[in-house]
Amino acid sequence: MPVSAKRVTTAFDLPGHRITRNLGIVRGIVVRSRSLIGNIGAGFQTLFGGNITLYTELCEKARSDAYKLMVEHANDIGANGIIGMCYDANEVASGVTEVLCYGTAVQVDEDQDLPEVSQA
Repeated sequence: MPVSAKRVTTAFDLPGHRITRNLGIVRGIVVRSRSLIGNIGAGFQTLFGGNITLYTELCEKARSDAYKLMVEHANDIGANGIIGMCYDANEVASGVTEVLCYGTAVQVDEDQDLPEVSQA
């Protein structure tokens, strides 16, 4: 069973699941640069203040891509969950940023000993 979004968490356990095997660290790395046109457009947005949507979209895309790569890495090694997931970003050169998504790949089983939670 592949990793699903329901089994990825920043916590170190998955409620309702029992961790049966730790498979080690998995990661997804994306390196992005800002384009000249994007910088000019963002420069105009900074004149008016508020959310710089061009940079927000760039950051969201970079994080999403790094997350997908991390999940692919976890699937490749047989995981069905990821715990302790984090993001990190570093500038590697002027205008070039690395976005890293990482966590611990695990195999989990649904915990049969937990009582049913009613959906009232």
